[in-house]
Amino acid sequence: MADIIKNVAEKEHLKSVTVVNIKFGQMIQIVPDIFQFAFEEATRNTIADGARLNLEILPVQFVCKKCNSTTGVKRMEFICPQCGSKEVVLIQGRETIIESIEGEKGA
Repeated sequence: MADIIKNVAEKEHLKSVTVVNIKFGQMIQIVPDIFQFAFEEATRNTIADGARLNLEILPVQFVCKKCNSTTGVKRMEFICPQCGSKEVVLIQGRETIIESIEGEKGA
């Protein structure tokens, strides 16, 4: 992730990265405090040293193949609450997305 941030910063001619906005799906089971610490360590002495990290956890969602309803997951039960079908497709909850990187432009 630190390499991606560095590459984007270089491409956009940033002299420093000030904010990184990241989204994780709930099924990734990220622990925000631990990720914050790891981020700080991974970006130490880089263009993103001291950048603020904003994390958003996206809830698990699936769509039912039988009745086409979209719903969230409660207690990690993948059963459609509308029709009771177990034929569901996960549509959200396993992603890792660097939503945006903010910084200061170089000269």
